[in-house]
Amino acid sequence: MIRATDRHQSVWQSLDWVTICLYLALLIFGWLSVCGASYTFGENDIFSLSTRSGMQIVWIGTSICLGFVLLMLDDRFYDTFSYIIYAALLLLLFITIFNPHQIKGSRSWLVLGPIRLQPAEFAKFATALALAKFMSTYGYSIHKMKHAVITFAIILVPMTFIILQRETGSALVYVSFLLMFYREGMPGSILFTGVAAVVYFVVGIRYENELLFTTPTSAGKFVVLLLVQIFTSGMVYIYCRNKKGALTAIGYCLGITLASLLFSTFVIPFDIVWVQLIVSAILIGWLLLEGLGTRMKEYFLIMMFAIGSMAFFYSADYVLNNVMEPHQRVRINVLLGLDEDLAGAGYNVHQSEIAIGSGGLEGKGFLNGTQTKLKFVPEQDTDFIFCTVGEEEGFLGSAGVLLLFLALILRLISLSERQPFRFGRIYGYSVVSIFLFHVFINVGMVLGLTPVIGIPLPFFSYGGSSLWGFTLLLFIFLRIDASRKLIRS
Repeated sequence: MIRATDRHQSVWQSLDWVTICLYLALLIFGWLSVCGASYTFGENDIFSLSTRSGMQIVWIGTSICLGFVLLMLDDRFYDTFSYIIYAALLLLLFITIFNPHQIKGSRSWLVLGPIRLQPAEFAKFATALALAKFMSTYGYSIHKMKHAVITFAIILVPMTFIILQRETGSALVYVSFLLMFYREGMPGSILFTGVAAVVYFVVGIRYENELLFTTPTSAGKFVVLLLVQIFTSGMVYIYCRNKKGALTAIGYCLGITLASLLFSTFVIPFDIVWVQLIVSAILIGWLLLEGLGTRMKEYFLIMMFAIGSMAFFYSADYVLNNVMEPHQRVRINVLLGLDEDLAGAGYNVHQSEIAIGSGGLEGKGFLNGTQTKLKFVPEQDTDFIFCTVGEEEGFLGSAGVLLLFLALILRLISLSERQPFRFGRIYGYSVVSIFLFHVFINVGMVLGLTPVIGIPLPFFSYGGSSLWGFTLLLFIFLRIDASRKLIRS
């Protein structure tokens, strides 16, 4: 048996202090950024609890205390009570749907007197624990249909509840678990399909109304259908090992498309998309015949990819214009360059880009920013806080912050790989996926590279819910990692 004193001593000795130092460094830089973003000229005390910077000190202090408590708990607690914690957070998310308090159109906040909590921030660690628990059970395989359905259900249920709270941005974070699935054996074709869908949407919507040369052909549709044919042929080569068939297919697709393009340009103008659709239908028919002849399921899966790709592309326009909310549609159009709207949906990003650009190489200095001090950037101490870093600390400071996040993510990957049990590794990669998604989307959002979906930058954005949520994610993993060498009898 392991005595309690021995266990605690071992925990502190095995604790990864490099990660904790990175955590504390990010907290410090985050607080300085909140000071810069919330400071008003003439304020005398940035430590006052009546200011955002003063309250952020409270959230930081409580987060450190929370981290200490998490380290004191037995690591087996998280494994044993994973499902209970997950069920409790699901119940809390469900209750929040009927919350009468709306904040900026969202019902995702629970208001308890002066305290406001966002259950969606805490549901991330609960979902990660539930996934780690289920996926580490004996005999689990992501390739088994039953296991795959339950695994995705664990993610989709909290996503659905959060969407019903009108908090789409927080719901999209759960897509990041696909990175963990890929590490745990999910076929790369699924990840590729997701990337392909993004490419179809961006290229198709962005260039849908632009004509190809002098032909009456939509450039967006032309490129997307050509990509579908190329991707499909490439998958035949990779997954079916049919080099001859793949090269023949891509040769016919490119040859017919090029001939149609030349004929439409120099002889009789016509919409080449119709030819591409016929070629795609023939390609799908060939895949069906090959699948029936060889009895290889890969041909049928590739056929479904081709059909699904075209169905997704042609439904994307309908979803954008008839399903999405008007403000979401405007944001996507602004991101794709279809609309400018600098006074409306594009205002936040435009002002953020001005703030970051004005910082130059070295920045304007702590509390000396002008765009942020004059409150030109909405949500500049929450979702758009990275623009404060860019304005006050410049390119060098921004690069330093990103390097800190990179160091944290690489360290967490290293810790995940050294876990002796699947539970720890799966939970660790879930934490990595969530942090990576938040940093990539938030920074991209501030720079105008990704859609504005309203998610915080870890340890930087003002607020207790996000800070506690990220602390829970990180310190639970640190506690699990600290016990990796314990031998129990």
